[in-house]
Amino acid sequence: QVHLVESGGGLVQAGGSLGLSCAASGRTFTDYAMAWFRQAPGAEREFVATINWSGTITYYADSVKGRFTISRDNAKNTVYLQMNNLKPEDTAVYYCAADFTAAQAMADPGYWGQGTHVTVSS
Repeated sequence: QVHLVESGGGLVQAGGSLGLSCAASGRTFTDYAMAWFRQAPGAEREFVATINWSGTITYYADSVKGRFTISRDNAKNTVYLQMNNLKPEDTAVYYCAADFTAAQAMADPGYWGQGTHVTVSS
């Protein structure tokens, strides 16, 4: 089992940048593909980005492509989400997630963090 803890959320103005981190503990980090999801107020949780175990394959939701970058540092057991050119519609609780394949991590991950709030003001 893997335990996930997100950090780095906060308040930022539209057009600004923010970086999120997710620290993993428990089972071997490289056993897992990692993903980020988000849930805006009153909306369903949606996929944002995923990265495979080695960091060589990434995939993004169309809404964030070209603005967000997912990466991981396997030596630090951490996955990151760099968010640039933020928009008010990016306001949400952002969740880190994990599963054994990138396909599973982006579809229905088995492990979730507690979430971190991101608010983008206009």
